[in-house]
Amino acid sequence: MKKADIFEFYRRLAELNPGPETELEFGNIYQLLVAVVLSAQATDVGVNKATRRLFQEVKTPQEMVALGEEGLRQHIRTIGLFNAKAKNVIALSEILVRDFGGEVPADRDTLVELPGVGRKTANVVMNCAFGAETFAVDTHIFRVGNRTGLAPGKTVLAVERKLDKETPQPFRVGAHHWLILHGRYICKARTPECWRCPVEDLCRYKPKTPTPGAKKAKKAAGS
Repeated sequence: MKKADIFEFYRRLAELNPGPETELEFGNIYQLLVAVVLSAQATDVGVNKATRRLFQEVKTPQEMVALGEEGLRQHIRTIGLFNAKAKNVIALSEILVRDFGGEVPADRDTLVELPGVGRKTANVVMNCAFGAETFAVDTHIFRVGNRTGLAPGKTVLAVERKLDKETPQPFRVGAHHWLILHGRYICKARTPECWRCPVEDLCRYKPKTPTPGAKKAKKAAGS
């Protein structure tokens, strides 16, 4: 995608949603970190459902350690891989208490060293909590980047680096939110809704998905 088209691509998404935010619910940076760890291979809706009561009870890593692994498991049993995630959340909470005074460090390399925190999770926390210009590439962004031609790449890291290189100001902080939401609600995996896409003319994907019912109407008209 050409530079002018990339700028216009983001401009349109920004115009439709000037203040994009994560759909995960949280009250502070620590809760954000926990929510993102829990969201791996799970939906934001499912995580929010599980964490609403949890986050009323637990607001700090100290309180999470006090809750304990079994107590945490009871809260998040509806989330996939909850046993492993509970173990990681307790472990990372213990490290935050022991090494960081209970605070979440504002450093991606440090975050990645925490149990259960990969590069994507660290990028989300850096962006949402600290306003860093990071690009958290999940399955939605990977698909949108490749399908549209915005940031083609064979690996998640390749797409992230392409986005980092090509995304211009003033869109860098909000970029990953716009792309996730676009992939989640319009540029869907199985059937992208090209007929209502605001960047359809800039996208390299072919063939475009027609308006629902258009095929049947065309077929009926030809018969």
